[in-house]
Amino acid sequence: MADSAARTTASWAGWIMAIALLGALLAGCARTPPEEALREAFDGVQAAIEARDAGDLAGFLADDFIGPGGLDRDGARRLAALHFMRHGSVGVLPGPLDIELQGDHARVRFSAVLSGGSGRLLPDSAQAWQVDTGWRLVDGEWRMTSADWTPVLR
Repeated sequence: MADSAARTTASWAGWIMAIALLGALLAGCARTPPEEALREAFDGVQAAIEARDAGDLAGFLADDFIGPGGLDRDGARRLAALHFMRHGSVGVLPGPLDIELQGDHARVRFSAVLSGGSGRLLPDSAQAWQVDTGWRLVDGEWRMTSADWTPVLR
């Protein structure tokens, strides 16, 4: 009888361990919430700019990206590369993000200060901008579909 009780206890312990392991596996497979994933993509854009990597930056743009004056994805990559060549260091200081999620589309508005310089202590140039971006989920990843920016101070 004691043997039977020990086997029952061991069986229950095995089931509890299996359920705990399954719970851990399911938690590991959980998708990142949309707003958090969008913020991570935004952080990737900022990191690409600060790393002066136009190719990495273009990776966050949708194939049908459109910017001011009909700027397309490749034009945005080339414009970024030009600015990166012009400045030895590039800084981005974004303000708070105003995020509107609409299913697999989103709108992110924010203000930002961009600075560029030769890498010395102070930037050679800086400008504040108001930025309005559109985003779309593409194969589970947020990609920027549009961007418009206007200088805050002229």
